[in-house]
Amino acid sequence: MTAQHPSSSASFRRPAPRAGIAAAVVLALALGGCANMSETQKGTAVGAGVGAGVGALVGQGRGAAIGAGVGALGGYIWSSHMQKKKAEMEQATAGTGVAVTQTADNQLKLDIPSDISFDTGRADIRPALRPILDQFASGLRDQPNTEVRIIGHTDSTGSDAVNDPLSLQRANSARDYLSARGVDARRILTAGRGSHEPVAENNSDAGRAKNRRVEIFLAERQG
Repeated sequence: MTAQHPSSSASFRRPAPRAGIAAAVVLALALGGCANMSETQKGTAVGAGVGAGVGALVGQGRGAAIGAGVGALGGYIWSSHMQKKKAEMEQATAGTGVAVTQTADNQLKLDIPSDISFDTGRADIRPALRPILDQFASGLRDQPNTEVRIIGHTDSTGSDAVNDPLSLQRANSARDYLSARGVDARRILTAGRGSHEPVAENNSDAGRAKNRRVEIFLAERQG
């Protein structure tokens, strides 16, 4: 999209509402911390809020709208490298139950179920997950503009005092595995959500199994 230049007429130019910009950014960051939002929703909310604030510096509603649109993408790009990595991961995870998707904000997401990732109550990577992580790590060392986020989740069985650290330990185990295969650990962020972000009801075995998962996000920024 080609941005429109504002009119040179002073009567149509107004100072950017700095209080509004600050409010947009604060609101976006607050939304980004909401426990009931998915990782993609959080990234989009923060990006959109900050983007809207930057767009408002143009001094016109259209500028703010453009800024929000750009910000909503989180600054990520979907390059040929990302498309290639998606195809590689789809092939590597075929028949495993791992979901490989492109998110709305141009991240590659792996949704890894518990039955191939970790044993109950443990943070040691199961053998079935290793070839998937091996393929994921392949080539990332030569892609300095990419970043990785790993999010661990549990079901509601047990207390937060157990589930919260366990989910983080699982994310850290995946990070350490990738780091040992050449991915710079400084490019990997980890978090543990415990049972706070379920994707299914916890009142059945099937629902709890869906909630016990690890999410891995790969994103590329414009170089």
